[in-house]
Amino acid sequence: MTKASEVTINRPIVSASVRLGLNLGYWGAGNDASNLALAKHADTLGYSVVWVAEAYGSDAPTVLAWIAAQTSAIDIGSAVLQIPARTPATTAMTAATLDTLSGGRFRLGLGVSGPQVSEGWHGVRFGSPLGRTREYVDIVRAALRRERVRYSGEHFQLPLPDGPGKALALTVHPVRDRIPTYLAAIGPRNLELTGEIADGWLPVFFSPAHAAGHLQHLRAGAEKAGRGLDGIDIAPTVPLVTGEDWRTCADAVRAYAALYLGGMGSREQNFYNRLACRMGFEAEAAEVQEKFLAKDRAGAMAAVPLEFIDATALLGPKERIAERMTAFAEAGVTTLTVAPYLPDPDSSAAALRAAVEAAELAGVA
Repeated sequence: MTKASEVTINRPIVSASVRLGLNLGYWGAGNDASNLALAKHADTLGYSVVWVAEAYGSDAPTVLAWIAAQTSAIDIGSAVLQIPARTPATTAMTAATLDTLSGGRFRLGLGVSGPQVSEGWHGVRFGSPLGRTREYVDIVRAALRRERVRYSGEHFQLPLPDGPGKALALTVHPVRDRIPTYLAAIGPRNLELTGEIADGWLPVFFSPAHAAGHLQHLRAGAEKAGRGLDGIDIAPTVPLVTGEDWRTCADAVRAYAALYLGGMGSREQNFYNRLACRMGFEAEAAEVQEKFLAKDRAGAMAAVPLEFIDATALLGPKERIAERMTAFAEAGVTTLTVAPYLPDPDSSAAALRAAVEAAELAGVA
């Protein structure tokens, strides 16, 4: 299996166009003011979209509304709204409201979360994630079309067949006829579903050197819907750390990588760990998980392979980042969403500008 250290980054300039995005991650981690400043800075720099996440802390829609009120051109997106956290109707209401408040700038990113959060926090069984996602998206889109919502599926029935409920239509009119819907997908079947029903894909730990297999599944789903990959926005979130020594920059990403490979899910069900295994890091991923679950956080961070971090991040000086951006563009990425991992707000703001300059240098801006 090819690893990042074996991939040549001195690539020719390509003509593919890549938009830049910003992912602020989870709100409430003590960096709220600087995150808002970053969103406003990205707006002035011409970034395409700013994404906000949620897990079991702050909710994404509230934060997105706050950002929308203080920006003018940049899109706002959920990466992601958790499907088990809301009924489809509630998500449609939220999407329509955010689209109107932002003047047509909302992108709806959805994901099933994981079994620990779904069942432990929301009290919703995690079974049949593909079927639930398909039905969920069907209902959300019907509601956003302002149809009277009637749905008879395996997981959702509207109205309930044995009660006084009646079919209702959304009273709020979104600015756009169709709000772009993105899915967070990792596994092959989920990728195929994304290609079939979504407007965009939100990958994590996306590696250009390992993208072909993912795109094969995405393409298969798109072909089911009678379209190609050019109709799908491929929008990975990629850690961004600027500095002279890319190896030193990689250290700033270790805590994030260790958390996801080792602690996001149980020993038996960790989708990110499985992804690393499919990329050729099976032994290393097992070591990270073993140390993390044993509460050896430092050991887990140290065990994350440098090659894995480099394969899935933008690290080093502007020129090296430009070369890596070329690789992402060649791999089919259309929106490159950066997540700065810098020690202070000024450094993060400078990194956002450096990313713009790198994209221009690479010829993919």
